[in-house]
Amino acid sequence: MPDTADSDEDSVATAVIVMVTGERYEVQGSPQDVEAAVVAASRGSILQLAWMTEADSGRSIAINPLHVVALEPGMSG
Repeated sequence: MPDTADSDEDSVATAVIVMVTGERYEVQGSPQDVEAAVVAASRGSILQLAWMTEADSGRSIAINPLHVVALEPGMSG
């Protein structure tokens, strides 16, 4: 029987953010956590961005919450 505990520990929850332009970003965090960050940014000060970490590259990206049209579970999560 394969040991799935190790593979679960290595996996990181991700979410895909879909922008109005059709661009898609897979970022670290569960869809619920990403949604909370986007909502918090949209309720923040004018032009507040939601800072995310791309799942593959690890680079930080800033998302304009007004341009997000969809969130979905990522492939890594």
